Amino acid sequence: MTASITDSGVKAAIAAIASDSATTAEKIQMLIEMGQGFQKKPKTAQDLRNAVNLYYRAEQMCGEDYPLLKARAQVGMAGTLHSIPDAGSELLQQAKVGYEEAIPVLQQLASLTEVAEAQMNYGLVLQSLVPFNLARIHDSIQAYHQALEVFTWQDYPQEYAILANNIAIAYLSMPLASEREYLRQGLAVQSFEVALKHINLIDHPREYAMLQNNLGNAWQYLVSSHPRENNLRAIAAYDEALKVRNPQDTPLEYANTISNKANALFNLADNPENLLQARTYYQKARAIFIQHQQMAQAEIITQALQELAQYG
Repeated sequence: MTASITDSGVKAAIAAIASDSATTAEKIQMLIEMGQGFQKKPKTAQDLRNAVNLYYRAEQMCGEDYPLLKARAQVGMAGTLHSIPDAGSELLQQAKVGYEEAIPVLQQLASLTEVAEAQMNYGLVLQSLVPFNLARIHDSIQAYHQALEVFTWQDYPQEYAILANNIAIAYLSMPLASEREYLRQGLAVQSFEVALKHINLIDHPREYAMLQNNLGNAWQYLVSSHPRENNLRAIAAYDEALKVRNPQDTPLEYANTISNKANALFNLADNPENLLQARTYYQKARAIFIQHQQMAQAEIITQALQELAQYG
């Protein structure tokens, strides 16, 4: 099942499923698997719409006779709605309802890992709804912590790292009074550092680099009476990420990290060497972003270079 299948192919597949050659449960399962094919590797927005359509048909076929399959179709549809580019509040709310209906059923009938994966993605949807004032960040963090009960660092290091990252980012978005700003940032730093006790460079390089890059960001923007020390800590974290990220294998991640490091060096402008290094990193990052058609990021770096030029 490829993600490039045409609309006519979808219609033909649905017509085949409508025939009498399979049981109802088999037909529902086929629809769900087809939806997953579109959802996992979408080439266009149409692929995501096709996935939603297939999951919806699967859900309708379930009625009340196939509760587990219905919950799986709801989870698939919710995940797809969340992944639609620039998904507005209406689609996100539909996704939220889908998870809220499906998760109790999964808790009764599915494996612990299937439940945890749904809770993890439910947390992401809640986090996406916070800017619309349609969800609370505390509920998102709670969903992540529920998923962590299953996705431990010993058994599921990749999922554990992603959840720790999501929790830290959720802390950073918590609305606190300005005098308590340091608290949420401290919680974020703590979340990254706890995760990095378990996620190491050798066994889990990609997750290690993600956590170190985002730890660097947390240190760099930490409200503190010691900004110099925090920027130096940020640079050390970026250097750890750059042990993994490089222009050949992970060009966009590399560009992201070196531009973050350039920001931290720019903050240490009392040393001319730091400004020279920042300029070099900005120029490298901008070239990569332009090469990969990431024009918004390239424009941000262009502005940073203009600010940097004022220092001579």
